[in-house]
Amino acid sequence: MMLLPSIDLMDGKCVRLSMGRADRKKEYSGDPADTARAFEESGADMIHVVDLDAAFDSGRRNTETLLRIVESVRLPVQTGGGIRTMDDVSRLLDKGVSRVVLGTAAVKNPDLVAGAVKGFGAGRVAVAIDSLDGKVSVRGWLEQTALKAVDLALKMKKLGVAWIVYTDIGRDGMLSGPDIDGTIALAQGTGMKIIASGGIHSLTDIRRLLDEEASGIAGFITGKAVYEGKFTVREAADLTRKAREKSGA
Repeated sequence: MMLLPSIDLMDGKCVRLSMGRADRKKEYSGDPADTARAFEESGADMIHVVDLDAAFDSGRRNTETLLRIVESVRLPVQTGGGIRTMDDVSRLLDKGVSRVVLGTAAVKNPDLVAGAVKGFGAGRVAVAIDSLDGKVSVRGWLEQTALKAVDLALKMKKLGVAWIVYTDIGRDGMLSGPDIDGTIALAQGTGMKIIASGGIHSLTDIRRLLDEEASGIAGFITGKAVYEGKFTVREAADLTRKAREKSGA
């Protein structure tokens, strides 16, 4: 299972939101590249970057900051937020991003998802499924659809998608614990590689996720808990490493 600490970008800074609300923002670092280097030194497997300005269609993008992160670390970097066209996809992958995460496009423009998988391979494309009260939300979580998470995932699987980043919006940034049951259900219901996101607030949560790796949970994203000092990336990495050694992976 992979450990992916998250860097959420607004105005070039590293921030965290609560339940995706821009009016509940807290800034943690003015140098996201330095934060990424610290995550790398602490044993992370991959860096997860979200361009919140782009996700909210604010007219701003944090591309320069993202590329500084990519250039600052040897770790693979996956990124999402406001990726709406094939030009967006190709530009980011050409600049060294390892994997793009498509969210709104999966609902609004599935042809883009299919084209990205065909053009760049299933390993370089993931789909973000953000769920509130069992229904998928898009456009930076501002718009709720009638789609169920598992139904959208299965549609994406037919297009060749292998990776899903699953977030329970109601838990994101709330330090209330991840939706482990929902993540397991999504993994078992689709057979896809699911990255759990949202609500992780303790090493106990991480242990519970690691115990469920056989169900199809392929990774987990840590965010606010790390910034608030609930645990360190080093501690999370040590747990992940020990779980790998135990399983012989």
